[in-house]
Amino acid sequence: MPDAKPLSAGAGMPRVVLLTGNAKRPSKSRALAHRIGERLAALQPVDLMPLDLCDAGRAFGTAYIRDELSSEADSVVAAIENADALVVVTPIHNGSYPGLFKHLIDFVARGSLANKPVLLGAAGGSRHHAMVIETQLMPLFAYFRAQICPYTVFESNDGENSDAGMDARIDLAARHLARLLCISAEEKRGEH
Repeated sequence: MPDAKPLSAGAGMPRVVLLTGNAKRPSKSRALAHRIGERLAALQPVDLMPLDLCDAGRAFGTAYIRDELSSEADSVVAAIENADALVVVTPIHNGSYPGLFKHLIDFVARGSLANKPVLLGAAGGSRHHAMVIETQLMPLFAYFRAQICPYTVFESNDGENSDAGMDARIDLAARHLARLLCISAEEKRGEH
């Protein structure tokens, strides 16, 4: 997987996949996920792994079933399934997340995201696109029974975001994700 090296690494630290729905680099959604990940890592030790559609390879869109995925695409899906938490940030195109992003999520085994902390975000052309998080991304991850962070992050491309406002929103969302990660870790320890 090109460019899928962890941003931070350490044995025993929770693995947090920074999953973005972009098909090109650089991208605003990837940069936003990176900022969220950096803030989370400042709050607690985590192993951050950035992944996006590019990492799944160009041919992944032609697969109909999991067995048809290339090794690159299967590695991306496996990383999503095996992560301790996800930061999911997608660009908004034509009023929705990209179809290839949904195609990637369709390969994720449903039970693999149950109770997994997930922070949702998006980058779009205007503040109206922020509704996609609540109307499309939240129901998608609720279907998987993920533990969705109550705070989301949206970055508008129209220049309406203030740096201080975005930093505050990122900080708030990252703090809540850190709490969910701690709760999840405690529950896992209780199971053993």
